Amino acid sequence: MKRRMLGKSGLEVSALGLGCMGISFAYGAPMEKTAALDLLRQAHRMGVTFFDTAEAYGPFTNEETVGEALAPVRDDVVIATKFGFRFDETGRIAGMDGRPENVRAVAEASLKRLGTDRIDIFYQHRIDPAVPVEETAGAVKELVKEGKVLHFGLSEAGADAIRRAHAVQPVAVLQSEYSLWWREPEAEIFPVLEELDIGFVPFSPLGRGFLTGAIDETTTFDKGDFRARLPRFAEENRRANARLLDLIDTLATEKGATKAQIALAWILARKPWIVPIPGTTKLHRLEENLGAAEIAFTAAELAGFDEALDAIDVVGNRYPEELQAAINR
Repeated sequence: MKRRMLGKSGLEVSALGLGCMGISFAYGAPMEKTAALDLLRQAHRMGVTFFDTAEAYGPFTNEETVGEALAPVRDDVVIATKFGFRFDETGRIAGMDGRPENVRAVAEASLKRLGTDRIDIFYQHRIDPAVPVEETAGAVKELVKEGKVLHFGLSEAGADAIRRAHAVQPVAVLQSEYSLWWREPEAEIFPVLEELDIGFVPFSPLGRGFLTGAIDETTTFDKGDFRARLPRFAEENRRANARLLDLIDTLATEKGATKAQIALAWILARKPWIVPIPGTTKLHRLEENLGAAEIAFTAAELAGFDEALDAIDVVGNRYPEELQAAINR
């Protein structure tokens, strides 16, 4: 597996990481524990050194699974986790919480669940509008001084929040959604990341599965599958967005690759400091995704593809209105 540096942080990781959320959260029933452990360990054997989890995934159970799976190879991997939410008595997310006392409490709890003595990347999952980001960054700075956190990250943060946090504690990595059907970070976020030498970790680089071609207008989602709530996955929007799949398929045929591999390779070709974290619960999909790191495009191929891509309007919002407030643009 090829490796990449996440900005100027000194973090060197596999060119593709593994997003672990779907193992236990958001896309239907969680994986059986033994199968989840095997998938994570297989990923490492295939060269993945970058694993992404969060307290909110489960909640809490995802960190435990990731920690257990990677314990034998802990010094060979980079584990990222996240703080920034509060939960009700049932374990459901009940709002954001960027207070310094919560930052520390989550760090201590995550260290225990992961079974480790340090968190490689500690992301603020969402910016809390009620707490100045400087205060949150200051709390992470203290954890860095203590060696409990090695690098500070932000997730779905806007340009202003990135700059303000970075002035208190250097931001090593930004994680936000980015893919062939969500390119918004290119306009305002990429220039800031380049200026400040911050790495970028796209989540949902396969459009939550749509860009693989495995989902069409006839697909039905299992109970508990988060996508059933997303406007972009409404039946009429899936039908309209099939144009994008046709474009991807054309290039995939030319390159002897799958749609998923083209979608990931395109992201890798954007900037050398980008490391996507596609998630999966299936070993054959993991193998397929990792194959994207071997695909290269000529400048002419990229230019032609991008021109065709610019002519396609993707239909449907990312999130329903009640969730959009948590997205910090």
